[in-house]
Amino acid sequence: MKKKDILFLCQYFFPEYVSSAVLPFDTAEALRTSGFSVGVLCGYPKEYNNVGKLPKKEVYKGIEITRVKYLQLSRRYILGRLINYFSFTFLVALRFGYLRKYRSIIVYSNPPILPILAYLACKIFSIKLVFVCYDVYPEMAFITNTISKNGIISKVMKFINRKVFKCATKVVALSHDMKSYLVQSRPQLTEHQIQVIPNWYQDIQITDIERSYLNPLFSSLNPRENFIVSYFGNMGICQDLDTILNAIRKLKNEKKIKFIFAGHGSKMALLNSVVKDENLNNVVIYNFLHGQDFQDALNISDCCLVSLKNGLVGLAVPSKTYSYMMAGKPIISIMDKKSDISQELINNDAGYAIEINDVCGLVQVIKELRDNDVKRDYMGHNSRKVFLNRYTKEKCTQHYVNMMRGILEG
Repeated sequence: MKKKDILFLCQYFFPEYVSSAVLPFDTAEALRTSGFSVGVLCGYPKEYNNVGKLPKKEVYKGIEITRVKYLQLSRRYILGRLINYFSFTFLVALRFGYLRKYRSIIVYSNPPILPILAYLACKIFSIKLVFVCYDVYPEMAFITNTISKNGIISKVMKFINRKVFKCATKVVALSHDMKSYLVQSRPQLTEHQIQVIPNWYQDIQITDIERSYLNPLFSSLNPRENFIVSYFGNMGICQDLDTILNAIRKLKNEKKIKFIFAGHGSKMALLNSVVKDENLNNVVIYNFLHGQDFQDALNISDCCLVSLKNGLVGLAVPSKTYSYMMAGKPIISIMDKKSDISQELINNDAGYAIEINDVCGLVQVIKELRDNDVKRDYMGHNSRKVFLNRYTKEKCTQHYVNMMRGILEG
């Protein structure tokens, strides 16, 4: 039996709307369009699905999708996340024989135990293995105090790392600082094995921004009259919200500055509680926005925030940055200034880089952007220019196409 070309092994996939589902789908679609036969073994959508009931098997845009139902508990607490991880990995393992139908597997770092199945397929079926490193485990879990360094889960993750990196044909890092970290910390890896392919965002043609101001969802913000500072995406253990909240407190009496938060994550409940208890009337919080609502939210924003906790540079890259760039917004990064994101903003004059806990610095640049229309427009233009040069869906997925051609046809 002739083997098919590429199997995606991932927890989230189409039609889920989070980036960890959209990005693998975009990659799979680009590979299928380029002539590869592509299949997907993924989880059955639940939390991030607004389509309704889906078949367990279907062919969509030429991609053969197999969905596995598994336990999906609340991700707010570590126990729920761990149960989800092990449940999904176990149920995929029951379908291990399915993996032998493919010449190569693209597997993602989340959930962190899933790649062991790709490793076993590599060894048993002689399948080429590509590991996409969205987050570097277990270090990220150490720094965020999710697991202990000497615990059993840590040892399992380290064991999986050693096996997967030794077997992988290619490891995809999302940034150059992530590649540097992997080279320095993973003796199983060579620099040649690691390829930097950043995440991306689809370039949505913005034709009628005026319509966005009429979206009733945002009427309480009065976006025509106020300066809108926005934070979208994950608000979890990897993000620094303390610096942002302290800046919001200092700006509470600035009646013309409003903050939007929209997304998901373990800190959403804390954020809601702080805003309510402290009567922060300059903040409006939404659940996860997608589709036209998210596009409208981007359009009415005057600048956008992205954050990463101390110690996580090289371990994670916030993909929300690319949607901000696509919309042509000045970006304020709140993280180590040595990070790729901060350096890109500084070098291209596309925003500001603020160190964590520099509350006064954050307040100052927000006011500067509010008061200087020319600078705001200039930085927004530069932000959009960086996006078009480096982070469009077409450019980034082409890197995957070229990589897989080298692996399967070279």
